Amino acid sequence: MTEVSRFSSFDLAAHLAAVWRFNTAGWKHVTLHFLRAHMDATYREIVDWASEMDRVRGLLQLARTAFPAPSTLYRSFERVPMSVWRGFLRESANICDPGSHGAIDATFFDRETASRHYQHRSDRHIRTLKTTALVDTDSCAILDLHCSAHWPHDTQTGRRVALRNTEKIESLAGDKGYDDQSLRDALRSEGVRPLLRHRLFAAYDHAHNARLDSELYGQRWMAETAFSAIKRRFSPAVHPRAWYREFRELVLTATVYNLEQAPKQ
Repeated sequence: MTEVSRFSSFDLAAHLAAVWRFNTAGWKHVTLHFLRAHMDATYREIVDWASEMDRVRGLLQLARTAFPAPSTLYRSFERVPMSVWRGFLRESANICDPGSHGAIDATFFDRETASRHYQHRSDRHIRTLKTTALVDTDSCAILDLHCSAHWPHDTQTGRRVALRNTEKIESLAGDKGYDDQSLRDALRSEGVRPLLRHRLFAAYDHAHNARLDSELYGQRWMAETAFSAIKRRFSPAVHPRAWYREFRELVLTATVYNLEQAPKQ
């Protein structure tokens, strides 16, 4: 395999964060956030553990007493723009050496576990986040992610996710929830072969579905596999209270998932 296989997911995370180096301390905080998600730790736990790890201290070039306070690390999470977290997700997918066929699907993450009292106090009644992912079927890596607390229709989120990633894929598989002729036309205009199942309203819809490439369309289940792996490995729920932190947490989780997949390739 490639040189990547000889490194752990933490080495990959540190390398990924160091490449961006958007400010002197920022990449070190980002690396600690990667490690926090990788070890499923709280902010206080990850600071305590990392400060006692010789290898981590050496990689981050920090003395034992120079690690940020848990509150500082907590605040730094939302200071990193969402565009940067999405950049990490794209780079982590590239490390997995993706192929040319993608699958799109959506799932829901529970957001009730953060604090029931906070939900009532903030008048927040939406109990789940809808998450749409574009998954590479060769490596099962997540190429892109869209999060929403308002449950938009699959054709809306599917269009946004698919059309901003047309340079990464040559074909796209999706179930009948993404049945939208304008989306098919837009994908074809970008050189992407749409393998989107038709909803059954007439006899010709059966004919359209019969003409789909069954082998490529059958790989759509890889998207469900990625969601299942993330929920089993991390959690089927998001724990931050604010919606913008929840979105960042899901993108961070997907990035760590990709980094953990990379050494297995």
